[in-house]
Amino acid sequence: MTKQERYAAILRYFEQNKAPAETELHYQNPFELLVAVILSAQCTDKRVNMVTPKLFADFPTAQALAASTPETVFMYIKSISYPNNKAKHLVGMAAMLLSVFKGKIPSRVEDLIQLPGVGRKTANVIASVVYNQPTMAVDTHVYRVSARLGLTTNANNVLQAEKQLITFIPKPLVPKAHHWLILHGRYICLARKPLCEKCPLTNWCKYYQSKNKKSHAKKI
Repeated sequence: MTKQERYAAILRYFEQNKAPAETELHYQNPFELLVAVILSAQCTDKRVNMVTPKLFADFPTAQALAASTPETVFMYIKSISYPNNKAKHLVGMAAMLLSVFKGKIPSRVEDLIQLPGVGRKTANVIASVVYNQPTMAVDTHVYRVSARLGLTTNANNVLQAEKQLITFIPKPLVPKAHHWLILHGRYICLARKPLCEKCPLTNWCKYYQSKNKKSHAKKI
């Protein structure tokens, strides 16, 4: 099976089975999504969704958030990971949105990564979800799943994985594929013990095929 055939088969499965293709973060507008994605770094979406309703209610705009202080924001997000840094990032992000981008969420990854707390992964999420651009945000789930399936080969970091994925995934499908891979990693292709017995992609999965070969060899 060629790499192109592997990509085609896996993407076809997700499309035909109407796999969920949206973030599990709760938000009502691009500003709220940006805040939520910044908070989600090394933290579960479930936890982020628990703290954002009150945060969004009290700071619904960049103007409101920029007028606050990291100390105040910290009290809203103290139950998530790295609350001190994220509180500083959120206030700084809001201030830069107003001073540099006139309060509008930029659409270009190059502009987004200038914002405090926004790395390449977060920028790709915003460009993809908000502006439907063919950008692939590679988090730990995407990185693991794409390697196990054989969609990426010898990718030593997330940037290498990102470049390989966007090379082979048709541009119109990149925003959807981002969510397909994340959710597959979150619920099926788990880090420590993947649920291969429940996985519908084993026919095309290099990890599963390699595992079965080793198991068969031991029996012999």
